[in-house]
Amino acid sequence: MAFLPTSVRVPLSYAMIFGLLAGVYLLPADTSLSEVRKGGILRACMPQLYPPLVTGDPTAPGIDVELGQALASGLGLRFGIHPNQAMAQDFNPRSWRVTRAQCEVLAGGVVASPVTRSFLETSPSYAQTGWAFLLAKALAQIEGRRAGVLTGISGLDRIGLSRYLRGKNVELMIVSNSSELVDGLRQSRFDFGVTEMLLARRIALREGLAVEWAPAELPRYPLVFGLWKGDVTLKRAIADGLAQLENRGDIARILARYIKDEKLARSFDAGTARGLR
Repeated sequence: MAFLPTSVRVPLSYAMIFGLLAGVYLLPADTSLSEVRKGGILRACMPQLYPPLVTGDPTAPGIDVELGQALASGLGLRFGIHPNQAMAQDFNPRSWRVTRAQCEVLAGGVVASPVTRSFLETSPSYAQTGWAFLLAKALAQIEGRRAGVLTGISGLDRIGLSRYLRGKNVELMIVSNSSELVDGLRQSRFDFGVTEMLLARRIALREGLAVEWAPAELPRYPLVFGLWKGDVTLKRAIADGLAQLENRGDIARILARYIKDEKLARSFDAGTARGLR
């Protein structure tokens, strides 16, 4: 093109631009919402158990289950769950081996981290989470103490947590489940526990322990629903549904059912559909 006269190059440039625009308009329309409506069911891939997001209790099935049911109802759909055991074993969505054939959304502990967003679209946030400390007795400071760490399935920053605790000369003891975490606190094998806040609150309620947010050096993260890349119309419908649930106070009521602490519930609800997108 460099050897063509200017009078020829300019029309060619316009032709290229119009060609690109025409290509965009010829792309197939996103039918994700209409396909879900056609099937009559909104399906969610979730871990089988991750209290309080997924509890396995039909009378109180969990925060994400109740939100999913409410979102589906608002769209005139039924809500179905596709259990995915891999989601209870690894925090990396790429390891869950979920497919479009199984579900339209992913829930039960999905955070809007860079890893998640490299693999999935994410809804607006309905709550926030982060690292929390579990205490059997009050501590003036954590420097030089021993900590039992239960990372769970959350996509929180484990490397940042390890760096922070080691910077405080905290001796880390990794535990594999909540029973081991509670036993270690009761038997003074470690001085405090560390895990994801929603799980920490659930353990604290059951065991009579104290729970508090980790210091501000360890950031909090938005909890979201995951959707497939390109499912724009479904993502918009989910976003609109979350905004309606928030405006009616339904999100706050659902959180309060499981957190059972008004002050803590407000701190969870600080990052809901209006604020974190």
